[in-house]
Amino acid sequence: MRVGGFQPLSLSDYPGHVSAIFFTQGCNFRCPFCHNSALLATETTGSFDGAAAIQMLDERKRLLDGVVISGGEPTIHPDLPEFIRSIRSLGLLVKLDTNGSHPGMLRRLLREKLLDYVAMDIKAPWAKYPMLTGGFTGIEDIQCSMNLIVQSGIASEFRTTVVPSLLTPEDVEQIRCEMPVGAVHKTQDFIADYALDPALRK
Repeated sequence: MRVGGFQPLSLSDYPGHVSAIFFTQGCNFRCPFCHNSALLATETTGSFDGAAAIQMLDERKRLLDGVVISGGEPTIHPDLPEFIRSIRSLGLLVKLDTNGSHPGMLRRLLREKLLDYVAMDIKAPWAKYPMLTGGFTGIEDIQCSMNLIVQSGIASEFRTTVVPSLLTPEDVEQIRCEMPVGAVHKTQDFIADYALDPALRK
C-alpha cells in the first residue's frame, strides 16, 4: 500500500463523524476534471507505506471517530484489506471512496465487513464514461459495484462532479435513471483550479 497524502482532521468528509483522510497513491482513471492529479502515478517520491500511515494514525486516534480512505483509487491496491484491518484494530470506523472499477475487491471488503460507509463516484452516463475517465470501458464493473453497495445495505452515497462543459443537466438525469433502486445520488461542484486537463482550469 502506497499512501500519497494524509489529512489529519476533517469534519466534512465522513458524514456525522470526525475523521482523518488517507489518499492512496495511484489511479486507473484519467478523468480530465481530476483535482488530485499528483496521486495518479503508482509511485512518487513523496508517498509512504501503509505501516507509516498506521503509525501516524495511532498517534491521533483519540481525536477521531473514523478514517476516510480516498485516492487515487484505493481498490487497485491488493493489500487494501490488510490496511483496513490495521485501521479497525485502532477502534476506528472506515469510509471508502472509490470509482467502483474493481468490484472483486469491493465484494471482498463488504463480505468481510471491513467497511462502514462507501462513497462511489459516478463519472457520467454510460455513453460518456470513456470520455470522462480517460478511456475506461468496463461499464459492467461499475454497474456490478453499484449493485453490490446497494444490496449490502451499508451506509452509502453515489456522487457526480458536475463539470458544466462536460455534463449537461440531461446527463445528470440520465445518470440517475441508470442507477439501481435505492441508490442515494448527490452532485458536487467542480473545482477548476487543479484540473488534470489544463483547458478546464480556465
